[in-house]
Amino acid sequence: MITQAIILAGGLGTRLRSAVPDLPKCMAPINGKPFIAYVITELQQQGINNFIFSLGYKSEAIVKFISTYFSNINFELSIEEEPLGTGGAIKLACKKASQQNIIITNGDTLFKVNITALSTLHETENAACTLSLKPMQNFNRYGVVEIDETKRIISFKEKQFYKTGLINGGVYALSVNDIIYANLPEKFSFEKDYLESFYQTKKMKGFVQDDYFIDIGIPEDYLKAQKELKSNSTILTHKQND
Repeated sequence: MITQAIILAGGLGTRLRSAVPDLPKCMAPINGKPFIAYVITELQQQGINNFIFSLGYKSEAIVKFISTYFSNINFELSIEEEPLGTGGAIKLACKKASQQNIIITNGDTLFKVNITALSTLHETENAACTLSLKPMQNFNRYGVVEIDETKRIISFKEKQFYKTGLINGGVYALSVNDIIYANLPEKFSFEKDYLESFYQTKKMKGFVQDDYFIDIGIPEDYLKAQKELKSNSTILTHKQND
């Protein structure tokens, strides 16, 4: 099983700026706790014991938070000196990986994927990348990912209104060497320049799971998270190194 994860937390959060000024998106408070605390805790509960935090915009706020409240976890920092895009950030962070495969997730999205099952599919299939896919209905904010009967990715469809479809949930199992040695520029989009460009030539699988999903990238969903995550009251009730 994969036990190391990269959390992407370098985004500017421009769409959320009206609701959460002067903070990185992942530090947006949800019922008194930064959203990234929910992401870290969910991964810990599923066996992730080593973290790489990919940081950029206002990284000092995230570093201070992690050092204070999660000082007992094993973690490293991968800090962009300039924005590298999602792909460039992942590639840079992967250079600090200690495992052959790694979990990638976003610091502003919580998708309660079964990490053990995701890892098993990825490693059994010897895939370059395995995407977690969330079934959705009546949506236009996301594109759609299609898979065949073997769970292989066969298409990516653009954002538009869909009655039903599978969306990219933003949690990946990734072959570290595949992304490090791919012929890609220093700055690139993981979604456009890697996934959508190579799914026909590299083995990319889709892991479907209909479980809890929230992306706080827009104010409406940020407010939604405030209501839905209230029950998770045990996170940060005390410093984790006490």
